[in-house]
Amino acid sequence: MEPSQRAKTAIDAVAKPSPPGAATPEVPADTVVPKTRKDDVPPARQRRWFALRQPVGILGQIIAGMACLGLVFSLWWAATRGEMPEDRLVPYTALPSPVETFDSFHSLWFERALARNTLASLRRVALGFGLAAVVGVPVGILCGCFTWAAAFLAPLTIFGRNIPVAALVPLTFALFGIAEQQKVMFLFIACVAFVVIDTATAIADVSSRYIDTAYTLGASRWQIIRKVLIPLALPSVFNSLRLLFGLAFGYIMLAELVKFGSESGGLGDIIITSQRRGPREHIILVLLIIPIVALLVDRLLYWIQRQLFPHQYGSAGYLSIALGGLGRMVEALKSLIIRPTPLPTGSLRSKTATNPGAAGKSP
Repeated sequence: MEPSQRAKTAIDAVAKPSPPGAATPEVPADTVVPKTRKDDVPPARQRRWFALRQPVGILGQIIAGMACLGLVFSLWWAATRGEMPEDRLVPYTALPSPVETFDSFHSLWFERALARNTLASLRRVALGFGLAAVVGVPVGILCGCFTWAAAFLAPLTIFGRNIPVAALVPLTFALFGIAEQQKVMFLFIACVAFVVIDTATAIADVSSRYIDTAYTLGASRWQIIRKVLIPLALPSVFNSLRLLFGLAFGYIMLAELVKFGSESGGLGDIIITSQRRGPREHIILVLLIIPIVALLVDRLLYWIQRQLFPHQYGSAGYLSIALGGLGRMVEALKSLIIRPTPLPTGSLRSKTATNPGAAGKSP
């Protein structure tokens, strides 16, 4: 028997078990059975962490994230360890050590009013971005429904999307002063173009077969916009607003460069003050606090998004149920307040009531 034939016989003997009662094929003693390569192993039997696109689960994500944070803080500690300046790889004036940074949290909380300034920044972001959403979403719906509207507003949206955000600071100072209004309008101007474009894209991405079906059923143009396009695009619009809110929270640092009177300066004011007067540890702490606050807000908005659109995310839909009940309550109150208009005296119903036999007669 040839070597290749003997190898094939050995592989068949291992891969295909013999049926009950059948004789086991004999494998020559001098036959070398080739080892199974790693590429031949099914994906389920490969190592879980290194399989392509293999989900690792919540616990695996937590472990990987904690490992990343541990690596970053270890590098930070190694670069700033040492009591004397000459012992450090990075001097104190450039980067304080982790111990020095977190020891200054007490002074940041009480002397710099961290909580009040954080709430002030969140309030400005909510007002400025909320105004951008109130204006940008309807305009985006208009642009997504009618191409002439998108072409008409294209110069403004392209300008607003591509202008450097820092260039808006002196413009808003000149138009709105340096008070609270300037910060809100700065965020509005910086975000409204993105809201318009993302909303128009979400409306345009709705498949045309839904529009054709609605026309076939006799729906009007306004009914298609209100009952087909907007409901189908709303999950994408809300998801875009959630992501853009994080962008607006980063823009607020530029808006808070100037503090007016006794108002709360916000997190941006803490950074500027710490850069000028010290301590530098407060800058690092604020830079660590900003993404934590932004992540908490993002998770809250994501929970709201899941509860508003249970068909999209498979959630319980508590907010969707609550809004549905509120809508039914409003309709019930409307029916109690607004009475139906009675028919004229000479109408068919009044004639039928006076002469029941007239209903069955044809003219």
